[in-house]
Amino acid sequence: MRNTKLARAFRKNASPAERWLWAVVRAGRLEGFKFRRQVPIDRYIVDFACMDAKLVVELDGPSHQTRSEEDAVRTAVLEQKGYLVVRLDNAQVLENADGAALILLEALSLARPRVGASPDTP
Repeated sequence: MRNTKLARAFRKNASPAERWLWAVVRAGRLEGFKFRRQVPIDRYIVDFACMDAKLVVELDGPSHQTRSEEDAVRTAVLEQKGYLVVRLDNAQVLENADGAALILLEALSLARPRVGASPDTP
């Protein structure tokens, strides 16, 4: 329950990069894939997730430069849950919107075989 409340708060206080990316991926705008934002998975709240493709997108701002070990653990836990994790830098998203969208499309093409896989299948 606590993660759900935190996720709602995070959605209300989205960064500029999160707002931009949400505009790109919401409502199936990226090749029909449905994304959710600020999604509780395990003990984490991920920035974006396409549950059908088991793809997690994390946007990293300046604070992540000092949290590389924590981010590595977080990524490992999500990968153990069967998710493909893509990390994009906030500046990368804001300065090269088309490039960020292409990265996500490529990740979705890699993640597609995960559709319909059992929860135990990575």
